[in-house]
Amino acid sequence: MHDIAFIRANPEAFDAAMKRRGADPVADRIVALDAKKREAQTRVQEAQSRRNEASKAIGQAMGQGDKDRAEALKAEVAEIKAGMPQWEEAEHAADAELEDLLARLPNIPADDVPEGADETENVEVASWGEKRNFDFEPKEHADLGPALGMDFETGAKLSGARFTFLRGDIARLHRALAQFMLDTQTRKHGYTECNPPVLVNDAAMYGTDKLPKFAEDSFRTTDDRWLVPTSEVSLTASVADQILGDLAEPVRLTAHTLCFRSEAGSAGRDTRGFIRQHQFEKVELVSICRPDDSAAEHERMVRCAEHILEALHLPYRRVFLCTGDMGFGARKTFDLEVWLPGQGAYREISSCSNTGDFQARRMNARYRPEGEKKTRFVHTLNGSGLAVGRTLVAVMENYQNQDGSVTVPQCLASYMGGVDKLEPAA
Repeated sequence: MHDIAFIRANPEAFDAAMKRRGADPVADRIVALDAKKREAQTRVQEAQSRRNEASKAIGQAMGQGDKDRAEALKAEVAEIKAGMPQWEEAEHAADAELEDLLARLPNIPADDVPEGADETENVEVASWGEKRNFDFEPKEHADLGPALGMDFETGAKLSGARFTFLRGDIARLHRALAQFMLDTQTRKHGYTECNPPVLVNDAAMYGTDKLPKFAEDSFRTTDDRWLVPTSEVSLTASVADQILGDLAEPVRLTAHTLCFRSEAGSAGRDTRGFIRQHQFEKVELVSICRPDDSAAEHERMVRCAEHILEALHLPYRRVFLCTGDMGFGARKTFDLEVWLPGQGAYREISSCSNTGDFQARRMNARYRPEGEKKTRFVHTLNGSGLAVGRTLVAVMENYQNQDGSVTVPQCLASYMGGVDKLEPAA
């Protein structure tokens, strides 16, 4: 959500920011709706004040025996009461229209976000690791997977397209990756492990900017709950409507959960394999911090995600997303893209975003600086540390052998119970 006071004071700057996000100028309409709402509020407040004064004066007039004045005041009160609903309705209507308009506008990009229309104009800012030189033609994970227990046919039979059934050691490797990520983020990086609900209400989805924009991309139950598209929703919304302390240290939360996306906006993309599923798992990172700390916290979060890739010895690059490719609620985003030799391409495996106070305003999450009475909105950040299924894909393609087996990365040895290689079925 946007700061209406900023828009009133800086309409041209706001429109310029929206233009960077590909949105039409809208500040004049916002200011006009805000003025209409404020006028109606003033009329209601003035009417309430005068009604109270007149009601009090009625008693005084009656006590003084001035019946004519009392009757005149009663008539005035009746007239005020009759007119108030009109202004109350005008206030509610303007407020609802204004809230709906603001809720559909993307976040303002940070000043240093590169300009661009789409993902082709993102900027690579760093890379890590050396790509493996194979002495055979590396396969894509979708070709390696079936012999290793990655059963696409059974997943489709049970649930339809974009579902997969994992069996045996590959299911264990998937679990091992999640445990390794969670242990690393909690024991080494100071995140607090959480086990949040994956079914949430409208308020949690709205507060984390998933509604109304992404309703079509999400799954809804028959009792009007939502299956979370990411545990960012549950973790971030856990501080909704709260006033936190001084936040001398950021609140850092992590969770390994199932995630669900209908992928309505991604029809036809990555229909083959394990890359884009309706049901998947992710280790999410969320930070709640003071505004002055959010830039450093963003860099820290990205490094926490990169550490997992480096521990697994998976080559990757860091990409600074341009204005046209950045997520709706983000003001600044870095993607991590892992190298997949079977595809001969880098693919996104983590996206770490600083949303500033955009989500905090929607869910009324604040903190109180030490020694101050006035509260301020927190800044919220989120990122993948990492997407478990995509990491499994990266391990399969980078650690594959000519015979179709996949070597288990050394850092996962303690999680695999002595299994050091996934062997294809005979």
